[in-house]
Amino acid sequence: MSEGAPLPDDDNGGDMDVGILRQALPYMREHRGRTMVVKLGGHLVKDRVALEHIAADIALLDHIGAHVCVVHGGGPQATELQERLGVEPQFIEGRRITDDATLEVVKMVFAGKINLEMTGALRGHGLRAVGLTGLSGGLIQARRREVRQMQDPVTGASRAVDFGHVGDIRGVDTSLVRVLMENGFLPVVASLGADDRGNILNINADSVALEMAIDLRADKFLNMTQVPGILRDLEDPGSLVTDLTVEQAEALVAEGVVRGGMIPKVKSCVDAVRRGVPRAHILNGLEAHAILLELFTVKGTGTMITAAPVPPAAPAP
Repeated sequence: MSEGAPLPDDDNGGDMDVGILRQALPYMREHRGRTMVVKLGGHLVKDRVALEHIAADIALLDHIGAHVCVVHGGGPQATELQERLGVEPQFIEGRRITDDATLEVVKMVFAGKINLEMTGALRGHGLRAVGLTGLSGGLIQARRREVRQMQDPVTGASRAVDFGHVGDIRGVDTSLVRVLMENGFLPVVASLGADDRGNILNINADSVALEMAIDLRADKFLNMTQVPGILRDLEDPGSLVTDLTVEQAEALVAEGVVRGGMIPKVKSCVDAVRRGVPRAHILNGLEAHAILLELFTVKGTGTMITAAPVPPAAPAP
């Protein structure tokens, strides 16, 4: 759901494109100077059409004066390269086990292929995108994840799991990102970090985006997915929930309405709002110009999570 009040009506109709523009103008003023963190999964970067639409939307945000930082993962591409190299991907509860060989893969994919493709797409729209990792300027300080006792989903037995070179975030310093954004650059951050000894670690991209949004005191956290947002019925696109408070979102998780891969997305948005980000959005990155539709129209296109209910905006003329 988008938010804000559209311009009052001062004519008797007009062209549809003019109406859309009139609807967007107050949002353009509202978003000028705002800080936004956009999190992308690797599947969206892999889809060339989706990547082009997302890059175009981010370019418009930049051109109206918003400060945007992009954070990306790269799971699908990492799995694809692992298989091509004969390295068997291993996952525990959706988390990639990162042994020595897998670490080499994620370094090549995250900091190389995907980061370059994302910065290239943004450069194609005239933006001064800068590729970074969590190691750049000490952006993400992490520690290697300790061995954990995990329950086998099939047998129910508990066993010790070593995630290898997987990191948990210990601290964030977005000083470099702030300097770049304040000087007209657009940071594109790959989800790698390092411990105090410089050992490179694979870090969950949702966690990186969340912690960066909080440290940047972002006004918006945009989590781009492959679904329209939170659906009460996965088989019914019309069951989209356009706006929720954090309590309502948590209730949907507890009730089982939100399940599977959407749970961490919703929890990261809830966490962002609870820790000071005013608005968090879940959007379908495969929908053409989903960012613009969400941020510049009354109706919006995804799910917005806030601390308190947002009064409904009147329809635009």
